[in-house]
Amino acid sequence: MNLLNLFAHSDKVREFQANATIFAEGAPRDVMYVVLEGEVELRVGSEVVEVTGPGDLIGEMALIDAKPRSATARAKSDCRLVAVDERQFLFLVHEHPFFALHAMRVLADRLRRMNAKAGSPQGVEPRR
Repeated sequence: MNLLNLFAHSDKVREFQANATIFAEGAPRDVMYVVLEGEVELRVGSEVVEVTGPGDLIGEMALIDAKPRSATARAKSDCRLVAVDERQFLFLVHEHPFFALHAMRVLADRLRRMNAKAGSPQGVEPRR
């Protein structure tokens, strides 16, 4: 799914200068973002776990599970991001089912990369 096309004409664009904190680990959630321009670093603690760019989602997990932010997002370069609040997210899921699938794939890909970095086998250990 091409998020750049879907959000190209959004009126909810926010601009962040390089090195600005977009959101902080542990902060309450309010929106997720679609990166239109620039690069964003995602950090857990002091470790950079991912660098995102145009067309990527950030902050989706906190919006989906309504828990505090699990990572800090920092603008690696000057960025233009589209803010998507919960109401708009629910509308997108309803009107564009592939958007929901895309968000789930983003979450799954990030989980797999984190598992690989941690040296764990693919997938998550079963709950006991």
